[in-house]
Amino acid sequence: MKKISRRSFLAAAGLSVAALALTACGGSSASTASSVASSAASSEAASTSTEAATEAHTVNTTDPITLTISWWGGDSRHEAYQKALEAFHEKYPNITVSPTYGAWSGWEEKQSTALAADQGSDVMQVNWNWLYQYSGKGQSFVNLNDYSDVLDLTQFPSNALDACTVADSLQAVPVAMSGRIYYWNMATFKKAGLDHYPTTEQELLDAAKTFQEKLGDDYYPLAATTLDRMIMMTFYLESKYGEPWVTDSTLNYTVEQLQEGLEWIQSLEDNHVMPDLKTMNASGDKTITDGQAWITGKYAGVFTWDSSALSASQNLPADAEYVVGDEIKWGEAANGGFAKVSMGMAVTQSCEHPVEAAALINFILNEKEGASIMGTQCGMVCSKAGQEYAKEAGAVNELILEANTKVMAFVDQPFDPCYESTSLKDETNGVYSDVFEGFSYDQYDSAEAAQILYDGICEALA
Repeated sequence: MKKISRRSFLAAAGLSVAALALTACGGSSASTASSVASSAASSEAASTSTEAATEAHTVNTTDPITLTISWWGGDSRHEAYQKALEAFHEKYPNITVSPTYGAWSGWEEKQSTALAADQGSDVMQVNWNWLYQYSGKGQSFVNLNDYSDVLDLTQFPSNALDACTVADSLQAVPVAMSGRIYYWNMATFKKAGLDHYPTTEQELLDAAKTFQEKLGDDYYPLAATTLDRMIMMTFYLESKYGEPWVTDSTLNYTVEQLQEGLEWIQSLEDNHVMPDLKTMNASGDKTITDGQAWITGKYAGVFTWDSSALSASQNLPADAEYVVGDEIKWGEAANGGFAKVSMGMAVTQSCEHPVEAAALINFILNEKEGASIMGTQCGMVCSKAGQEYAKEAGAVNELILEANTKVMAFVDQPFDPCYESTSLKDETNGVYSDVFEGFSYDQYDSAEAAQILYDGICEALA
């Protein structure tokens, strides 16, 4: 099959990548974004946290100290963090914490620039793949094992700590575990004469036909962004073939299999399950759930993170009957799909007060005052103590709990951090966007799009 070069695209996008190395799809193991399994050797040190500290630490409670912290999210998360910081200051009056926060759009670009200049906030809410992408040698974040006498690491699952261990260094603690699931507006389904949401591929296809016949061409059971489509396709292929997406920096799927996955996504468009990207882009909406088609029920479903239950529903009218759906098994070889550390809390190498920074993280995630305030604003809490405190305070959102429970019971494939490399998932210049937009706009046929996707993934893995 003819290979389509992506060098000109990557150059135009301003991305710095290694030379194309197809060995990454056939056995490279040198990538800093190696699979989570590569950090397993560090898990014992991470889980036996009380032995990891190299020296005894005491939080300074007398001298004036200023810390900085940064996070992204929506208004409810911003409010929770600020209340938690106020409570932290009450406990440690000598420590002032200055926050920086904003929406996700453009956030990673700002933070990557700050990290490159050694100007990141003392405490950073980080996306999991950042540990690999921006600190593959441990250069950006401190080893939190060294502060385990201040930050109680025993509260976190060992596999989640393993996932945050890069270059033999625990570079963040996991805030939450997250995965993808469907949310449905049942009011639209009932308007179409359907009394239940789809749980199988056939039910999804049947619903699409009913929507079109009963409600019109501008009604769809589901809407999906480019990243949503990529993740759905991954779930489909993993379910059908039973292979993890990546193992030891090696893509386990051929160009032909990627082509099959792309054509499956195309079939969902052709069968009116979801609008094509041309239709969605014509609306000018920044996100699906902020758009009129979602708010008015013309798009009756989304496929998003379990931690996004609240943000997905906040614009819907009261009579929308918004519900958490079930995972859909697309094939017989496996359930398919993955869960990941949705985000972590890290301390930057430039932090002048790492002990107090570790104490701040512990307060937010592990202590009653902080965890009760934060609740599930960042997803279903990883910390055992934090989760219990949040439940006692009534701060666990039932939709998020339901969604997370369904996700964690279903998914059965590992997740490689390279999946979320900037070169792949960037909304404007990433490979996923290029492939699915180009395919939807007929700039590429399925074979060309599959080759571009294959090459882009291999470049990222290399």
